[in-house]
Amino acid sequence: MASRREIGEQIRSARKELGYTQKTVSEKSGVHKTTISEMENGHFTGSFDLFEKVLNSVKLQFEVVPKKHKFPHWDEIKSLFKEDD
Repeated sequence: MASRREIGEQIRSARKELGYTQKTVSEKSGVHKTTISEMENGHFTGSFDLFEKVLNSVKLQFEVVPKKHKFPHWDEIKSLFKEDD
């Protein structure tokens, strides 16, 4: 799942692509402009409902996908277990 910061970056990008200001998104979604700013900056910890309203106003939606596990690259593993010389 994307982090709050990544979600915020996607919201900002979609908003700008549509030529919307935060005020425009606020008017379309009914969510206060300050809250939209918090979302775009990755600081919003409020309700899913508010996220959904903002996402709808910029033509985005949440998608639930299986969690991806990131394995370290082989060189990273070698350096973790490297013996001191």
